[in-house]
Amino acid sequence: MSGLSGDNRAGGHNGVPVVVIGGGAIGLCIAFHLHRQGVPVHVVDRGPVGGGSSRGNAGWVCLSHSAPVPAPGVTWHAARSIGRPDSPLYLRPQPTLAFLRWLVMFQRSCSRKSFDHGYAAVARFAQNTFERFTELTDDGVVTTLTRPGLLHAFCSGEEARRVLETQRAMTGAGYEVPGEILNAAELAELDPAVGGKVTAGYLVRGEGVIDPNAFVESLAERLRKEGVTISEHTAVRGFRKSGGRVVAVRTTGDDIRCSSAVVSAGVWSADLLRLLDVRLPLQAGKGYSFSVKLDPAPVHPMYLGDKHVAVSPIGGTTRIAGTMELSGNNRRLDWRRIVAIARASRDYLGQWYDSPDELMALIHDPWVGGRPMLPDGLPVLDRVATTRNAYVATGHGMLGITLAPVTGKAMADYITTDRRPADLEPFRSDRFAGLTLHRRRETGEPL
Repeated sequence: MSGLSGDNRAGGHNGVPVVVIGGGAIGLCIAFHLHRQGVPVHVVDRGPVGGGSSRGNAGWVCLSHSAPVPAPGVTWHAARSIGRPDSPLYLRPQPTLAFLRWLVMFQRSCSRKSFDHGYAAVARFAQNTFERFTELTDDGVVTTLTRPGLLHAFCSGEEARRVLETQRAMTGAGYEVPGEILNAAELAELDPAVGGKVTAGYLVRGEGVIDPNAFVESLAERLRKEGVTISEHTAVRGFRKSGGRVVAVRTTGDDIRCSSAVVSAGVWSADLLRLLDVRLPLQAGKGYSFSVKLDPAPVHPMYLGDKHVAVSPIGGTTRIAGTMELSGNNRRLDWRRIVAIARASRDYLGQWYDSPDELMALIHDPWVGGRPMLPDGLPVLDRVATTRNAYVATGHGMLGITLAPVTGKAMADYITTDRRPADLEPFRSDRFAGLTLHRRRETGEPL
């Protein structure tokens, strides 16, 4: 990578790597910025690089959609979704105390005050994401980023106005929303794919889209070329500690000595943190996507506002993604969810199929993945309370691609300077009560 001297400027590593657990967009961006600062890094992933929620998501790099999932009215929608697997938000209660606790904390986070705080915090944090993507490009990573703007389409003019007003309130976070709403004909002029029952919408200029799988693969390839070790299909089974610090990460292969460890393993992060005596209230928010050839194909990424569906032009096809399914940490693909997304899209993209029986032949790459969700909808980006040299970066939900580069820079700065960057304050781990499983060990850091 250009400008990298490998001089170990962070100090205190003595050639022993920081082990980053998780080879998705978040973990690889942390590794990138650590390496950029001259720190040796070893990335470990239980599967292939990018095999989690980084692979099949909508690929948005988007400042205007920084809202956390818990919001006023969401609890009511979640309750109505029980027993309705075609609902955009589908809740299938799990018979565990941890899931019940999570739901209680989620419900408390649905207040207007919590929503506004979370929206503002994430939007501020994301402000420099395009600058961070440029850094990746300058260092030889093929990000695939384009910035055609995000087209918002609605079947309801009232819903279009409501969403626009919510976004207008956050324009200080670095994006600009238009002053007026467009009608169906004006939207069709912007993008010929708009059709169906669309009556209103608008374009937020400058918003971006990437091919997330290609991005992650290019980032991993670039890191490998620069000497960063990436161990795939290597599960972490524990940590070796001495004097309150992690000295090695125990894997299904060899133990890996480390100067620090970063847990950025998506939905598996909570299991790893329990090995460090920390309980994190994290659940998998399952999302679905598929790709299809449309004619005409969208030229913009599109938000199908009434149905909360994302449409993205990726790799010569159209990726259609959506739903938030809370049904435990699993990768079971419920075909009814695919059908529900496809059916919802016809109200905006026209009658691109007639019967659900046709979908099996028309679509390809049906995908389901677990997004790491914390009950307030914000990530945790912090030092682990029980272990001085362990860190956690997880819980990005549907914003993993947007926030990956800024998360990577902020966490690398935290690790190399031993000082928490100010922009990480809203994402502290101690905002959740009772995180430690046992008596908290003193780390020496003021909280």
